[in-house]
Amino acid sequence: MLKIKNLSSGYGKLKVLKQVSMHVKAGEIVAIIGANGAGKTTLLTTIAGLLRATSGEIEFRDRPITTLAAQKLPALGCVMVPEGRQVFAPLSVEENLILGGHVLRRQGRQLLAEQLAHQYELFPILHQRRQQLAGTLSGGEQQMLAMARALMSKPSLIMMDEPSTGLAPLIVQEIFRVIGRLREEGNTVLLVEQNAKAALTIADRGYVLETGKVILQGSAEDLLANRDVQRAYLGRERIH
Repeated sequence: MLKIKNLSSGYGKLKVLKQVSMHVKAGEIVAIIGANGAGKTTLLTTIAGLLRATSGEIEFRDRPITTLAAQKLPALGCVMVPEGRQVFAPLSVEENLILGGHVLRRQGRQLLAEQLAHQYELFPILHQRRQQLAGTLSGGEQQMLAMARALMSKPSLIMMDEPSTGLAPLIVQEIFRVIGRLREEGNTVLLVEQNAKAALTIADRGYVLETGKVILQGSAEDLLANRDVQRAYLGRERIH
């Protein structure tokens, strides 16, 4: 689904990603964990075309996308749920969702309506709030809206950047329940997450980023059992 080879990028003279290589298979949840400043968000924004790579290659479904404009990716089936939600605050919940499905308009209103109904089934609270302005939602509801908006385009790869940040534990459980269901429905998820235990518990595989480089990779089970990962990223929730 996604192949990344020797990818480097950064901001001006600041080099953040350094020769990163990884892959994501169809139907997987792949977690990327690491400390703040490790390059996790930079990786996603580079894949999404919001930040230009300085070297290396990105392929999505065997198509080179390294230099593709960001707005072209949703139509190919690759979407990103950004850190901080970034919903359209002055618009209603439903208007946000309809905007998320803009790439489906050529395929007819029926498909758009079906996607809208599916998001309301995934996130019942959004159906209750559908006429409410997005900016008045709680943080958890805005995160659900950001996810649902991305899903409106029927993507095959969903990239999520820190979906649990700042949310109450019960809301975090709900977010991860939905991520698990996405895989059941055949979606592929690339998950950047500060909550390493939650991410690895739900993921198939994972990568550990440190100072812009992949320092560890493996099955989620192996990473959860790795003493270095436990010490650095699992903290008091260490698995013995």
